[in-house]
Amino acid sequence: MNILSVACARRAFTSTTCLYKKGGKAARDEKQASSRDVAGSDDPFNFSMLEADVAATIERLKNDLSKLRAGGRFNPEVLENLRVQPDKSSQQTVKLSDLSQVIPKGRTVQIVVGEKDHVKPTMTAIQSSNLSLAPQPDPTGVNPLLLVINIPPPTAESRKKVVDEATKAGERASTSLRDARGKQQKKLRALQLNKSVRPDDLKKAGTMMEKVVEKGVADVKRVVDGAKKVLEGT
Repeated sequence: MNILSVACARRAFTSTTCLYKKGGKAARDEKQASSRDVAGSDDPFNFSMLEADVAATIERLKNDLSKLRAGGRFNPEVLENLRVQPDKSSQQTVKLSDLSQVIPKGRTVQIVVGEKDHVKPTMTAIQSSNLSLAPQPDPTGVNPLLLVINIPPPTAESRKKVVDEATKAGERASTSLRDARGKQQKKLRALQLNKSVRPDDLKKAGTMMEKVVEKGVADVKRVVDGAKKVLEGT
C-alpha cells in the first residue's frame, strides 16, 4: 500500500473525500471558469450594463444642467449650499438650508430663517459669498425671520458663465461614455481570450457596441445643445 492509499484509508471514517491535486483538464476548466467570471457573461450581445451606464450618464447630465440658471430663474441651490456659522464662539458651519427655507418667487428669493439668532449669520454668509447678492429684512416689517433678495437680470457675462458650465457638464458626460465603452470592450476582450465565442460574433458585437455608444454621444450632444440654447436666450 503506497502513501496516498494510506492517507485515504485514514480518512475513511470521515465524510470528506480524499483530495487529489488538480491538474490537466481540471486546472484548465478552473482557468476557463475564472475567465468567464472576468467576462461577466458568455453572451457577447449582452449590452445591458453598457445601456444602463449610458442611461445613468444622460440622467446625471440632465440633472447637472437643471442646476444651472434657466429661463432667467435663480437656482436656489446656490443659496442652500452656502455655509453659515451660527455661533461666533464656534468654528462649526452648517448649510444654509439647515437653518432656513429658500423660496424662489420670480426675480426675488425669500429666505425664511428658523430662529431669530440665525438671521444675522445667514445675512453675513450671503453677503460674504461670491454671489453678489444683498439680502434685506422683510420690507413690510411683519416677519423678522424673513429675508428678501432681489435677483439682478442676467448679463452677457453671466450668460457666458452658465453656457461654459453646460459645456463642462457635457464633457463630463462624454468621459463617462468613454469609460462605459471601455468596460464593454474589456468584456469582449475577455471573451476573445477565452475563445468561448466565435470571432464573427465578436466582430458583430463590437459593431453593435459602437452603435449603442454613438447613440449615447448623440443624446449627450442633443441635451447639451438644447440647454445652451435656453441659457443663451435668458
